[in-house]
Amino acid sequence: MEKDNSMKLFENKAIRSVWNEEEEEWYFSVVDVIAVLTDSVNPTDYLKKLRKRDTILGDYIGTNCPQVAMTTETGKQRKTLAASTSQLFRIIQSIPSKKAEPFKLWLAEVAKQRLDQLQDPELSIEQAMTDYKRLGYSDNWINQRLKSIEIRKNLTDEWKRLGLEEGIEFAALTDIIYKTWADKTAREYKQFKGLKKENLRDNMTNKELVLNMLAELSTTEISEVTNPESFPEHEDVARRGGNIAKDARLKLEAETGKKVVSPLNAKSIKSIEDKKDNQK
Repeated sequence: MEKDNSMKLFENKAIRSVWNEEEEEWYFSVVDVIAVLTDSVNPTDYLKKLRKRDTILGDYIGTNCPQVAMTTETGKQRKTLAASTSQLFRIIQSIPSKKAEPFKLWLAEVAKQRLDQLQDPELSIEQAMTDYKRLGYSDNWINQRLKSIEIRKNLTDEWKRLGLEEGIEFAALTDIIYKTWADKTAREYKQFKGLKKENLRDNMTNKELVLNMLAELSTTEISEVTNPESFPEHEDVARRGGNIAKDARLKLEAETGKKVVSPLNAKSIKSIEDKKDNQK
């Protein structure tokens, strides 16, 4: 189930969710839903008392709601009680909250958006643009970021075609690409930018995004013509792709006297963009 983890916002409050590809269904953290509906300081305790008070609901949750791995505030994966859209509708019936009806409408819309996006991928791009704009990114950065998502997907599709498994193998090859062109592993890169659980690419400058795209695009195309079979062969392809971007980085740095790999993160990037806008 844990294929697509994300945060959904209801009235600016985060609700952890996981998309189940087989069922084509969102599963939401029940505790997070309790928190937004009740404003309880201890939603876990509230849920326990709710299940004891309403034994029918307690039996329903115990029988129907699975434990699903979701990301905690510390960035770790932990099993948490989750419910599908229809299951949440049942749970909400037992929660006295003036937010119940608005939440039901929001929940139905979230489910509809995902199904629409599966039918029309362009809607996913539009949603991503809206989300990045809401976070304060510039149009120029957003265009680069969306292109980087497309190029990354092409690379992971190529790895899947050749039988690599998501997870450790994808991460290992990605690290090689980063290390080759940027001289930093993903972990080192995030530390350099002062990041913890934040997404590294969402904190790259335009130059970093462009060179990382070049590295991944090159890796994809080299893989397509060489068809590596063993994992060491995949590692070699990743280095060759990364080296193309490394050469471009070194030439750019030599011409400009400026380092490409930057400690800037999303907050500082957006601050710079805001200053540019104010100066216009």
